[in-house]
Amino acid sequence: MRLRYQRGYLRLGQRKKGPDRWEFLWWDSEPSGVRVRRKAVIGTVLQYPNLENAWQASNGLRVSINETRNRQREQTLTVADLVDHYLATELASDQADGGKSHATKTVYSDFLTRWVRPTWGNLNIRDVRTIAVENWLRKLPRANGNPLAPSTKAKIRSLMSVLFNHAIRHEWMEQGRNPILLVLVRQSAKRQRIPEWLEPEELSALLSQLDRCFRVMVFLDAVTGLRRSELLALKWGDIEFESQQIKVQRSIYGNVVGNCKTEASKKPVPMDPILAAELLAWKQDSTYSQCDDWVFASPRAKGKQPYWPASILSSVIRPALARSGIQKRVGWHTFRHSFSTILIANGENVKVVQELMRHSNCRCTLEIYSQARIQAKRDAQHRVIQMIVPWRKGAAEAQGP
Repeated sequence: MRLRYQRGYLRLGQRKKGPDRWEFLWWDSEPSGVRVRRKAVIGTVLQYPNLENAWQASNGLRVSINETRNRQREQTLTVADLVDHYLATELASDQADGGKSHATKTVYSDFLTRWVRPTWGNLNIRDVRTIAVENWLRKLPRANGNPLAPSTKAKIRSLMSVLFNHAIRHEWMEQGRNPILLVLVRQSAKRQRIPEWLEPEELSALLSQLDRCFRVMVFLDAVTGLRRSELLALKWGDIEFESQQIKVQRSIYGNVVGNCKTEASKKPVPMDPILAAELLAWKQDSTYSQCDDWVFASPRAKGKQPYWPASILSSVIRPALARSGIQKRVGWHTFRHSFSTILIANGENVKVVQELMRHSNCRCTLEIYSQARIQAKRDAQHRVIQMIVPWRKGAAEAQGP
């Protein structure tokens, strides 16, 4: 079976041992002028059960083969070709070799296949226009027909800009010709709602409604601000009871273990004696308590994987919130927001809060994760009023309690 395309064709190679595999063949010219047939294996029929799947998988390879010709302005290179090449190169490299994390790869692949390719795939990359992209972003809907969140639209815009920078880097477009530059395509990333956070009393009420394992899990998250990917990636070897600190060495997303989000994320987390006592008691009760075992190992997976965060949130934490009478919209990141906000409300030094949150800078800590409590704002306002109209202070003292 073969299908010709420009300089190459796809065929199904039969093997005596193992599954048949898809092979891409093309003619290449040596410096001497001699034409040589090349071959590259795309994958097996188990990976790509039909011709269409194998053909899609070969797109990035075909773009690479024709790289020199693609630099010619008269050569048509579609956005779909560019997407395929980006997926086959930038998103194929391992994180250990400087590639992107599994979470980033998953989100990028989803955005490119769900949003970018269907609308722009057949268009020549040199024909994409700034205003057209801007108008398209404004009208993007969710699956249910409601408008897509501004923050999601901003992420799609940023990814498209990265995509066209990829084309410029490979010299398929001229320098300075990226039509998706952030200063050109206007798209607000303004939040639709202010993130919720829980008061200490609400956290205490929630903990009282949780069983042992999940109580320790939520307590640990609420008093350290760990990201959910870091929380569930903890192993007992990371908990240093003697030095009273927690080493954050990995993250997990979709049961794929990878590196932490940033270098700042790898800083050790201090462990209060009360927290240490809770963790030690849980370790003694846990079925999986060896150094290489997950701290929150899933019994359903027989300890080979940690609990699935979305499942815990929907089946354990949110029902516990309802029993506690808490009506707030709570996700895993709510505990991180709560930790930062309570620290600021307690008057902790901003630099201390930043390092406890393991942020790269204070701006992220203050602008995104921390909110002022309403009583703190009232008290601050009251102190200003007393400075401006001191006679009101005297009148209040004269009235007495």
